Amino acid sequence: MRVLMLALVMLFLPVLAQASSCELSIDSTDQMRYSKAELTVPSDCETVTLTLNHTGSLPKTTMGHNWVLVETDQLSALAKDAMAAGPANNYVPSDDERVLAATELVGGGESTSVEFSVADLKDKDLSFFCSFPGHFALMKGKFIIE
Repeated sequence: MRVLMLALVMLFLPVLAQASSCELSIDSTDQMRYSKAELTVPSDCETVTLTLNHTGSLPKTTMGHNWVLVETDQLSALAKDAMAAGPANNYVPSDDERVLAATELVGGGESTSVEFSVADLKDKDLSFFCSFPGHFALMKGKFIIE
């Protein structure tokens, strides 16, 4: 019986390891900071689940945060357009092809998640940022698929 249990664990261990390595978490604060400046996932991930936690206490109307994935060369232009999208759209332009993934806007004590495919992103230079007005200058980082 022990041999069978060990065999089953060995069989499913790679599946469990991949699932956890394709799930990311990042915190944001009332000081306009992310907890990480770089997020990395293995190249064998087909989809990624990212959870954004707002560890501060201020409401989303004054210190809201989101997480937006973009090709690095599009970050500045998208950040400007995102501000114009307004809070009703989580400061993310609707149907904008530059937005590769985005969470909802959250306030202090809240969390949100987004699941997205990375199948077509593996050879791209990627960055993430917060699109709340004025935040992207401090709240940005690199997204790496290796």
